[in-house]
Amino acid sequence: MLIGLTGTPGTGKTSVSKFLERKRHWKVIHLNEMIKEEHLYTEVDEVRDAVIADMELVRQRLEEIIGGKENEVIILESHLAHYIADIVIILRVYPPELKMRLKARGYSEEKIRENIEAEALDVILVEAFEWCKKVFEINTTGKSIEETEQHIEKIIDHILSGNEEELPEYKPGSIDWIDLVP
Repeated sequence: MLIGLTGTPGTGKTSVSKFLERKRHWKVIHLNEMIKEEHLYTEVDEVRDAVIADMELVRQRLEEIIGGKENEVIILESHLAHYIADIVIILRVYPPELKMRLKARGYSEEKIRENIEAEALDVILVEAFEWCKKVFEINTTGKSIEETEQHIEKIIDHILSGNEEELPEYKPGSIDWIDLVP
């Protein structure tokens, strides 16, 4: 079962997925790393310090990796995961906290602004609704990796149980930062 762990850069995807990998021994595919390492991109955007993924090549490569493992939990970690996985968990964070996290990473002011706006405008949430069958949201603001991991485990265990009931605390669209958009 492929589950996407997505969100704006800086929301905690990589940190929490590494923790889950160690704790639950779930396979995690760090998609951004794979795209760069295996040259699954069409071009390099020097201005934004990013690569433009070739999503068709990415899908083909994932089919090679995942083929025959549909019964295993496989987490696809990336801000692009919602373009591939049918089930996604979106990590969200309060934009002022996101700004601090991205500054600590050394992001340019322009890249920080772009990501804060994307978070405030629910860009990944909107895209996930277009691409995915099931969407969950977790607010990671002020939460430790362990706390966030517990929320993710709760969602995945719920999915694995076959329970079709909603998990109201992770209802998509319940996190709203729109008032922070200038």
